[in-house]
Amino acid sequence: MKKYSIFIGCTIPVRAMNYEISSRKILEHLKVPIQEIEEFTCCGYPVESVDEISALTASAKNLALAEKYDTTIITLCSACTGTLTKAKTILDENEELRKKVNENLEVLGLKYTKKAEIKHIGKFILEDIGPEKLKELVVTPLTDLRIAPHYGCHFNKPSNIFNNFDDTEYPTSLKIIIEALGATYVEYENLMQCCGGAVLGVDESLSLTLARNKLQHIKDAEADAITLICPFCYLMYDVNQKRIEKDSEEKFKIPVLFLPQLIGLAFGIDPKELGLKLNRVKPKEILAKIEMLSGGK
Repeated sequence: MKKYSIFIGCTIPVRAMNYEISSRKILEHLKVPIQEIEEFTCCGYPVESVDEISALTASAKNLALAEKYDTTIITLCSACTGTLTKAKTILDENEELRKKVNENLEVLGLKYTKKAEIKHIGKFILEDIGPEKLKELVVTPLTDLRIAPHYGCHFNKPSNIFNNFDDTEYPTSLKIIIEALGATYVEYENLMQCCGGAVLGVDESLSLTLARNKLQHIKDAEADAITLICPFCYLMYDVNQKRIEKDSEEKFKIPVLFLPQLIGLAFGIDPKELGLKLNRVKPKEILAKIEMLSGGK
């Protein structure tokens, strides 16, 4: 039986534990066999622009570990997904770089052999589980919920390393999942606009303005909630939402759910088991609607 390992990266265990909690819960519900790999470390993204070999070595260590344990990596962070996939693409195509990186890995007793596979959990749900299976497992169709997706910048870009998994300008992957859960997909102005997280450390005011604009477009579209698949985008829209409200003197009160949280609710999983208590913007109205849909069970 094919095995999988969860790669949580650096941000999630510190600032988005609800993403890991809900992901593990739905994977358990889906009976996906998980092999824990405690030796996983940083994907290499923070040093990619400073030292290519160090970044590739960091990525290759994780890829080699997946090969050692014979697992497919399920990533949660979109940046980690892009970094690991890019590294695999480069190392698979460049024998000289692969040799240098493997020399660095010798001290750990590891070697990357081009066999590793990486899949973002969103892509895994869409391709390996599929919308029809999702529909079968839905206990409480989210028929009264209007859900706005946020794709983020790294989920399907650059398209060449992801084999054109989804259209980069007009993506549909999250729409398919949202509708499979019975919810209404909400499209809104500037759907593909960045959350602002990319410039947070350089220009905080601009970063929060970009997030505020996106929240305003989603509010104008009358969405009940945002669903997303990136921990840093979550920090911008959920963790920083009250600050944005204070700075702009506007009220949004838009709950932000990780995709596994949304799926888990449709599966009938207890909200407590999906880490919803850790969400800053409390989804009280959504949970009330779901309770009504489930007959108050």
